[in-house]
Amino acid sequence: MTARAGEPFDVGRVTSRIEAALSAPVPATGPTTSEGEPGTGEWTVTRGAGFLLLPLWEGEALTGVYGPEWNDAEAAAEANLAALVTELDHRWGPHRTVSMRVPLHRSRTGAPLPEPFRTLAAKDCYGDLTVWGPVPLDGPPTTPRAPRWLALSLNQSDGDAPMIITALVSTRPVEEPHERP
Repeated sequence: MTARAGEPFDVGRVTSRIEAALSAPVPATGPTTSEGEPGTGEWTVTRGAGFLLLPLWEGEALTGVYGPEWNDAEAAAEANLAALVTELDHRWGPHRTVSMRVPLHRSRTGAPLPEPFRTLAAKDCYGDLTVWGPVPLDGPPTTPRAPRWLALSLNQSDGDAPMIITALVSTRPVEEPHERP
């Protein structure tokens, strides 16, 4: 579960979260750590060297949901992601797609993954990445800022789990890792 559970999808609210994440400090070094809501422990953000990973939206749990109802839930989640992608394409120009095929294969074989793909795999974020970057940061910076890349993905850890839209903010280009480490 994430801290976004139970919130209806709203493009404006999600876009505001993305803008805040793009302006947030990103650790240059150090271990990867996940944070949760103080009262519930529900996931709010994961920080690692050069990146942030955070949930933007979480659908309903799909326990006991099958057939047409499951398909409807998947279509609704895909429509939410498409609406967000349309908004961000309007702001920053066309996105590109980074496949998670290689990281998925490597994680299943035990081969090492580079960050942020290691963390994406650890969080069951296997959806292909919709990427922009470097994205312009609005307003005059008070201190020099590194360029930022943004990647969105739609994920589901298993058939009963809710679908989750996540954002990856990176200080390095987000590119598909090579087939071999």
